[in-house]
Amino acid sequence: MHIKKLDLTDINELQKVSVETFYDTFADQNTEKNMQDYLSNSYNFETLTEELKNKNSFFYFVLNDEDNIMGYLKLNINDAQSEDDFENALEIERIYIRKEFQKQGLGKVLYNIALTKATELEKQRIWLGVWEFNQNAKAFYQHLGFEFVGSHIFNMGADPQTDLIMVKSI
Repeated sequence: MHIKKLDLTDINELQKVSVETFYDTFADQNTEKNMQDYLSNSYNFETLTEELKNKNSFFYFVLNDEDNIMGYLKLNINDAQSEDDFENALEIERIYIRKEFQKQGLGKVLYNIALTKATELEKQRIWLGVWEFNQNAKAFYQHLGFEFVGSHIFNMGADPQTDLIMVKSI
């Protein structure tokens, strides 16, 4: 496997894998309308272009030896973070693995990229938001040493949902 840092030339692949992995992860727990509203607002070309252009956001693909995208990671620092409360921190905004590549340790691989980036940037903490009902993700991050410190609202279409905020000092 290998890691690829993304730029604007990767937008088509990023959009495809973003929509696919988000839908596969959350469609069973949400209405189709809320899913489609969220996907069309969050993963359209204009939004993804702005995210890719932001010097404080970093995207990575993890690819297998055949160059198939297995998953991706989005990190934020400074004003790109989705919360203002975390100074000198790095946010893991997205870790998503395609269904056929889950349970192969790729989440840990992507987390280690985040940890390396945070260390490189001399950040003191890593934080993220995880949906309160995503038991697998909560357990994964707790296993890595993250602790719950609060919550915020994540709008899934017209449905305000609760994301739990988790932090790890590094």
